[in-house]
Amino acid sequence: MIPELRDYDISPSWGFLPSQLPLTRLPQKYYSPWEITADSIPSLILTKRIRKVVDALPLLKTDKLASEREVRRAYQALGFIAHAYIWGTDAPTDKLPPQIAKPWIEVSEKLGLPPIGTYASLCLWNFKQIIPSDDDDDMFDLDNLTTINTFTGAIDESWFYLVSVYFEQKGSLAITTGLEALKCAEKNDIGRLTSNLQQMAEALDLLGSVLMRMEEMCDPHIFYFRIRPYLAGWKNMASVGLDKGVFYGNEETPRGFAGGSNAQSSLIQFFDIILGVKHYATGDLKADNSFMNEMRQYMPQKHRGFLTALEPYSATIRERVNEENNPELALAFDACLAMLKSFRDKHIQIVTRYIVLQAKKINSMGSGTTLRSGLARKKQNGEEKGTGGTSLLPFLKQCRDETGNAAAGSWGKRILTDGMLRLKYSKSNGVNEDD
Repeated sequence: MIPELRDYDISPSWGFLPSQLPLTRLPQKYYSPWEITADSIPSLILTKRIRKVVDALPLLKTDKLASEREVRRAYQALGFIAHAYIWGTDAPTDKLPPQIAKPWIEVSEKLGLPPIGTYASLCLWNFKQIIPSDDDDDMFDLDNLTTINTFTGAIDESWFYLVSVYFEQKGSLAITTGLEALKCAEKNDIGRLTSNLQQMAEALDLLGSVLMRMEEMCDPHIFYFRIRPYLAGWKNMASVGLDKGVFYGNEETPRGFAGGSNAQSSLIQFFDIILGVKHYATGDLKADNSFMNEMRQYMPQKHRGFLTALEPYSATIRERVNEENNPELALAFDACLAMLKSFRDKHIQIVTRYIVLQAKKINSMGSGTTLRSGLARKKQNGEEKGTGGTSLLPFLKQCRDETGNAAAGSWGKRILTDGMLRLKYSKSNGVNEDD
């Protein structure tokens, strides 16, 4: 049976965002040490006192958390504190004190998430209204949102998270039309299948515009050198001193987890499943993409359950389109793929400006130019690594190119697989992907 959104904590209006605004603070006074510390992170990093303050925190129990919203808030607050503790001074540490590690592990287990800063804790559960409003139309107005926590206190950091929040909310239309298209494909309702695919293509086109709003308030230099280091996890981080990962409390075996990444957005994987887009390991078109599968384990439990339940239908729409000799239907389907591929082109453009070009500045800046410049050096074998641990541009470009492989019509296959759209877009925006 095609999965229903309501069974997986997914809203037809808000998508994978919570149906209630996230808690900004835990209501129990008992947890005020966590809240005070989380609120003070930018100042504690500035004064290099973060580890001293965290080491002095009491070890609190998690049994007073009375709802899933409270467990999420605890997970989010502890995650910010932990990442600030690991990365918030001149050199990272591989030991997380028990007073953070133990409760963080406990709330993580309750949520079915790893104890690491995830896309959920950084974005999905990290926003609030500036001016409170009960109007659904204003609930996710980007002009009325701010973050609950940041590492730096910078507008650039808040904007980086909030664009993702806005992206998720605007993606709700693509979710509902995609599922309706799937139901129509099963019923062989070609007319409604075509119209839903047309709507989905328009919704995907909008998301590309949302992504490009990143440039409005988030400066690439500030992002790369001041914000991005705190988002890193402790997997494949030997180049910055975390050879084996991080020891959680008194555990004798270190744990290694990938850092927060947009690859942990359930929305992106939903698009691939519903349109039958298949991804493979970077540079290997015979092996499944293990990185994409790994990133699913960093998604909220019910959301990854939704994707798993949807996977048996991954070829349904594409096969129905291929069975029908219907040019309008094929064009609508290929338009969805074209908009998804265009979105990935824009993502590559953002990554190029915010990461690849910034990384090239390091040699010219000289060593020790900024406190964070050392942690910005995460290249391996000459390749820039993402906070999720993968080779950035090779991974993103292959995902982009694979999107066109599911095209139905002969024109769509030619346009989506020979790079014409990418070349046209790159030239019109003055972007050279080889930079």
